[in-house]
Amino acid sequence: MRRQITWLDVFTSTPLTGNQLAVVHDADGLGDATMLAFARETRFSETTFVQSATEPGTDYRNRIWTMPGEIGFAGHPSLGTAVAVARVRGEQDATYVQQTLVGNQPVEVRLHGDTARASMLQEPPRFGLEPGSADVMTTAGLAAGLAHPDFPAQVVATGAATLIAPVRDRDALEGAAPMLGWLRELLERLGALVLYLVAVDPDEGRAHARSFFPGVVEVVEDPATGSAAGPLLAYLHERVGTQSLSIRQGDEIGRPSRIDCTWAGDRPRVAGDVVIVADGHVSL
Repeated sequence: MRRQITWLDVFTSTPLTGNQLAVVHDADGLGDATMLAFARETRFSETTFVQSATEPGTDYRNRIWTMPGEIGFAGHPSLGTAVAVARVRGEQDATYVQQTLVGNQPVEVRLHGDTARASMLQEPPRFGLEPGSADVMTTAGLAAGLAHPDFPAQVVATGAATLIAPVRDRDALEGAAPMLGWLRELLERLGALVLYLVAVDPDEGRAHARSFFPGVVEVVEDPATGSAAGPLLAYLHERVGTQSLSIRQGDEIGRPSRIDCTWAGDRPRVAGDVVIVADGHVSL
């Protein structure tokens, strides 16, 4: 069956930067094995499949797949999928409620030709374990002394559990090189999906980040991780009252990205630019 597909770059307004996303429309009836196989075919960090909503008050069901398997929630697939849905429906300004495995999230979209701006409210934060900084730095391939002296590592979730690991400064990020086995073991033990190494300047509302997660056969570095940006703002809001944050990510792998976060009552709002790269069809 021929299904429409949209290819986008998220958290950027420049094609071929930011975080790649493939969105397959009209995906009702696709089996899990097919969705996983196609996610591995694209080799993007995530591929999404738009299905009919099954819960009242939602506009569509967003199935989010990585190369290892399906995940409950992610940031750039939420914003990018909403933009792709608006484009297919011919809507320039829209607010959707997407259905995911972890709940239902409102997503706002404004289209301007092949570019867009999107934002979403993530879930209220849940604060988890604080592993030893030395273990986290070793897993990241860094010296223990590069851990930030005032901000300990902690698992935080606003939809997806993220291991927030602050380092002393941006220079400390450059040498990060996690080993697959160590990273997988650490994240599984903590119940987290992603290691988010961050150099933060909360007084200026800025951060630089690198994001790592276990792939099928290697560690994958993500160029922009909206599902980790929300937890990072929640972490800083809880500790020092940060209200807004602009995060740079992806520079080290040649896909610069920017994620904008603001605090909204009891949860983070995560926003960014989105650009359409291609439209087409796929036989699935």
